[in-house]
Amino acid sequence: MTDGVLPLALSQGDPAGIGPDIALQAWLRRGESGLPPFLYIGDPAVLRVRARQLDLDVPIVETDAPNAGALFGDALPVHSIPTGVDVLAGKPHVSNARGTIAAIETAVSLCLSGQVRAVVTNPIAKSVLYEAGFGFPGHTEFLAALATRTTGTPCMPVMMLAGPKLKAVPVTIHIPIKDVPTALTETLIVDTCRIVARDLGARFGLASPRLAVAGLNPHAGEGGAIGHEDDDIIHPAIRLLRDEGIDAFGPLPADTMFHDDARGRYDVAICMYHDQALIPAKALGFDDSVNVTLGLPFIRTSPDHGTAFGLAGTGHARETSLVAALQMADRMSQAKGVTG
Repeated sequence: MTDGVLPLALSQGDPAGIGPDIALQAWLRRGESGLPPFLYIGDPAVLRVRARQLDLDVPIVETDAPNAGALFGDALPVHSIPTGVDVLAGKPHVSNARGTIAAIETAVSLCLSGQVRAVVTNPIAKSVLYEAGFGFPGHTEFLAALATRTTGTPCMPVMMLAGPKLKAVPVTIHIPIKDVPTALTETLIVDTCRIVARDLGARFGLASPRLAVAGLNPHAGEGGAIGHEDDDIIHPAIRLLRDEGIDAFGPLPADTMFHDDARGRYDVAICMYHDQALIPAKALGFDDSVNVTLGLPFIRTSPDHGTAFGLAGTGHARETSLVAALQMADRMSQAKGVTG
């Protein structure tokens, strides 16, 4: 824990969820887990209350990014964003939304201005934010909008679940299954794969990543007998990617591409919809998988779970995925050569 390296920014997420719990627990594991310094962006009062609830001895100090590294060994550094209301563990409320949003905005601003190396986000509750007028489908889309607003350059965010056994990317994300076939286009597949190939090279050190592309239909359509999308949309996209020099192959039957031997033949699975990617990713690494957003002008990782309001303040929340997210953000920023 040196003061010569820029810290990571960790946003609080929904303060009524387990974000404060796992942040406190992660800091306590900083030595054994080799965690880099991180600056918590949120309400220090919520952290202090939660630490008492959980009987955790965590000194909390309010500070700024330049001083976080020097303080991290002895205390949890916090960039203060008061919620302005009482926060009850496990009790989400619309009045918490302002602080949740402000923490995300601050973390992104610090990263784009070069004061922190990467953004790690604790889970949010979209339903709470929607009630407060939040105008984005989710966390990822909001991050992309903040990046575009700051840099003036539009970006396409791509969600990847990354664990020790599998990296998986859903081409379509938070839409109903019935809408997937119409949302799926050759352009969307190609653009997604280009971003994945580029960022796996730049941020994961894979010079020529292998992209295994799943089919949409059972048996990848079985030659058109079980749907036409695999032949008409996915296959042409793969052909175009290969013409560009990207090592993409498929479409593959999704029911046979996630066993041990199959995973050894690729670096990332490109899946056609949310659950096709996230079910195998979480089954193979629920506690140690990380949500990574590719395609942004900054590094962003997150635990692969939600707010878990039922666990907040109980002592039963596990910090494993947050620790993995902090470690991955650290490795990704080193791959980019961001040293501070």
